[in-house]
Order: sequence, then C-alpha cells, then structure tokens
Amino acid sequence: MGQIRALAVAGSGGYVKPVMSERARIFSGMQPTGGLHVGNYSGALKGWVNLLDQGTYEALFCVVDAHAVTIEYDVKQMPSRILETAIAYIAAGLDPERCTIFIQSDVPEHMELAWYLGSVTPMGDLGRMTQFKEKSEQHQQNVNAGIFTYPILMAADVLLYKATVVPVGDDQVQHLELAREICRKFNARYGAVFPEPKPLLSSTPRILGIDGKSKMSKSRGNAIELDDEPRVVEKKLKSAFTDPLKVRLGDPGRPEICNIFTMHTAFTAPPALAEIDATCRSGALGCGECKMRLRDAIVRELTPFRQKSAELRKDPRRVLNVLQDGAERAHGIARSTLREVHHAMGLTSRSLG
Repeated sequence: MGQIRALAVAGSGGYVKPVMSERARIFSGMQPTGGLHVGNYSGALKGWVNLLDQGTYEALFCVVDAHAVTIEYDVKQMPSRILETAIAYIAAGLDPERCTIFIQSDVPEHMELAWYLGSVTPMGDLGRMTQFKEKSEQHQQNVNAGIFTYPILMAADVLLYKATVVPVGDDQVQHLELAREICRKFNARYGAVFPEPKPLLSSTPRILGIDGKSKMSKSRGNAIELDDEPRVVEKKLKSAFTDPLKVRLGDPGRPEICNIFTMHTAFTAPPALAEIDATCRSGALGCGECKMRLRDAIVRELTPFRQKSAELRKDPRRVLNVLQDGAERAHGIARSTLREVHHAMGLTSRSLG
C-alpha cells in the first residue's frame, strides 16, 4: 500500500493532490439522501471522477446506507434512495470497470470493525465532534448512540480497506482526524495492522443552499438537484440569495461573499469566471443576468448526467449488477482485513490453533 509522503498544493480535479510514492487506495462515499444536488456534485462526485481519470489510485466508492439510519427515515423509500445514489455515481462518470462501487450494508465487516475500533475510542473525543453537536440540535427527539458513534463507523469504512487517501471536504476533516487517531491507538495496542489515512482536501469552495445561509440540502428545500429540469434550475436560481448590497444594475458587487459566484466557480470556465468577477465588481453585470449565465453553465454540464441517469433508470438490473460485483470485490478485501484484525486481537477460533 502506497504511503503519502506529503500534501502538495493544488492538483487537478478540484482536490489538493498528494505526492505519492506508489499507487494508493482511495475510499469515499455518500449517504443515500434521496436526491443528490449540485453541492454533492461539485464538492465530491466531480472530484472523484477526475481522480479516477488520473489513473493514480485504486478506488472504492460506497453508498453508506448504514450511516443513514441514525435519523428517522421512511423504510419503504430507502431502496430507491440507495439506487438513485448508485445511479448518480455511475452517471457522473465513475466507471465500474475502473473502480469498485458498492453498498455499505452489503459488507457487514464495516459494522464488525466499528465495534472493535470503539474499544480504543475515548468517549470524550466523540463528544467533541462538531457534527454530533449539530445533529443533536437538529434531531433533539432522537439523539441516539448511532449519532454519537458515527465517526467510529466512518473510521471503520476507511480502515477496513486500508485506504491511505480519503477525499474530503472541510466539513469532514474533523472526523478523518479522529479516524487517524483511532488508527494510531489501535496499532499501538494491537500491532501495526492499518496504514494511517490522510485527507485529500477538496479545493472546491463549499456551496450553500439557494437561501445563501445554510448547507445545501434537499430536506431544507434549498437545493438545486442534479435531475432538475432546466426550467426548475432557472426558477430556483431566480429566487436565490445574492449580495444584499447589490440591489440594482450599476451597484458594485462583492463576488467573494455571493453564493451565486461560488456556484460559478464550480460550473463556469476560468476565462468566463474572471469576466463575471470583474463586471460584478464594476456594477456592469446585474444579478439577474449573472444567475442566467449560471443556469446555462449548470444545464450545459449536467445535461449528459441527466441523460445517463434516465438511461440507467430504464435498466436498474445493470446498476444492481454493478453493486453486486462491487460488493463481492469489497467483501474480499474486508474479509482479509478482518482476519488480520482477529489475529492481532487474539479473537475467533483461529487464534486457538
């Protein structure tokens, strides 16, 4: 397994590229939320595809459905949510011939390893996790143990495959730092089983919802979804929050605080982006026109995605085959890792011989 010698400055594909000594293994995943949005696409999916295109990494991409059960959900809708997330992975350009795509709960070793890792994870570290505090506030009637131990399962996801590279946004860095600490504690107690994973930081700015205030989320009703028709994209953008001091054509704008401009950085080519920046600041570009340029950029980039998604929905068996093949490959790695873990910890009947 290749080790990361250092984190280098900006690389291609929206991520800060690490300097590699040899081919490394990547692991990343998303929860099946029931409709991915442009924030998911620009902040993760697009970067994953570009990393895969580099040919530098062995990659596993997981639909992390076990993470999604920490909040109440409609059980009848979960299968379609899982399928839609897998479709989005493939439609965005994750080629099953070049990476492993699978569902977390199809590989129960994730949960088994999480139990073992929990034995070396201090409760105080879990209590300091920012996302635990946020989710506890959002779901005050259901602050369960799963929300509290969520980062342990995330650590298990990564360590199970001995991944050395984990593409993350800044909102997940704290969890990955805990995963690194868990890795060190386990290795110190039981021997050097796991390589220490390191972050591959996204250089794409975080896109907020169209309200310009909170994280983009379908549940908050502030998302532009990947399957939105062009007219829906336009309608949502027309109501989107912009610089509050730029109220009419001629007013100078501040792109650095405008969420519309942040979205442009993900979908608009650099020359056009520079022109938007300059004309916004001068007052020559109005917010309405800026939003319509963004509409065109989003529709242009996501039309192939929408077409591919529609094609895959007509043939769900094709997607299921990808997920089953991926689970088989992932399961092989997971079983091998758990055998090492059992041996290191002195567990199972094999340790008696």
